Amino acid sequence: MSIKHLLLVGLLSLLAACSSNKATVLDESLSESELYVLAQKNLDANNYGQAIESLRALESRYPFGRFAEQAQLELIYAYYQNMELDAAKSAADRFIRLHPQHPDADYAYYMRGMTSFTRDRGIFERFLPLDMTRRDPGAARDSFNEFAQLVSRYPDSRYSPDARQRMVYLRNLLAAYDAHVGHYYLKRGAYVAAVNRGRYIVENFQQTPSVGDGLALMVEGYRRLAMDDLADNALLTLQTNYPEHPSLQDGEFRHHVEPSQRETGWVESMTVGLLDKVMTPPSMNRETQMEREMEQQYQEALNALPRDIKTPRQEPAQEPQRSIWSRLTFGLFD
Repeated sequence: MSIKHLLLVGLLSLLAACSSNKATVLDESLSESELYVLAQKNLDANNYGQAIESLRALESRYPFGRFAEQAQLELIYAYYQNMELDAAKSAADRFIRLHPQHPDADYAYYMRGMTSFTRDRGIFERFLPLDMTRRDPGAARDSFNEFAQLVSRYPDSRYSPDARQRMVYLRNLLAAYDAHVGHYYLKRGAYVAAVNRGRYIVENFQQTPSVGDGLALMVEGYRRLAMDDLADNALLTLQTNYPEHPSLQDGEFRHHVEPSQRETGWVESMTVGLLDKVMTPPSMNRETQMEREMEQQYQEALNALPRDIKTPRQEPAQEPQRSIWSRLTFGLFD
């Protein structure tokens, strides 16, 4: 770890230790509207801890008020931004349970997936170039399943396109994790387990960058088990579909000790943190802090997505140029 990494971690730790939000006592006489306005002011100022207090007070004092459901939604957002991920997920689950037919229930499903997506990205993981494919994939699997539930239930939701992109990213992550596990088995001499892990990657993670690693695991594992026919079949598939794989040198297979991976630079490791932001288009029916910040972050977060999961943006069709005669006759003779 370089000195600049250590300095950055030390600075962030110092700032986190010095920035403590004192709990504020809310006036019992505040009306529902006043509590909601106070919560919006705190959200605008990024005082998420105080916003949580205001929203919780609003919900508890006026459980059937006009702002109660909106407060529950924004409480999910405030918890997430305050990095209280378990509380955010619990709030999302509660909203889904209480309001399964609510027009904004898709947002609760989306945020539930986002809490799992962000769970493994603490302060150190955000700013240090750590390899996430070597981490426990439990949260990644949870996030993938939760995004899949959103896409299945609300295929036309404005959150579904982003959820699909994150699912591709998470699928690549899970495949790379299995490749690391397979190479660990090779090092330990568990050749049958390594072959099975490679076959699992090939069968279940098609169209991911780790399929070549899965085939390489099968080739090496079968060779160690003296199953030459199976090794040759796997090698032929590897040579045909992945001729540039690191395990192939001039077309010949060489023991591939570690799965292939691209080096992550310092700048890229910093921009990966942008994926932790909520990135959704703005709502068409209201203007809250949740929606305003989403609108501000949307384009930046799209640019931070890995290239292999970006979808091409379709430009709107341009109208044909009208002639002067068409303009003068108001298009009657077109």
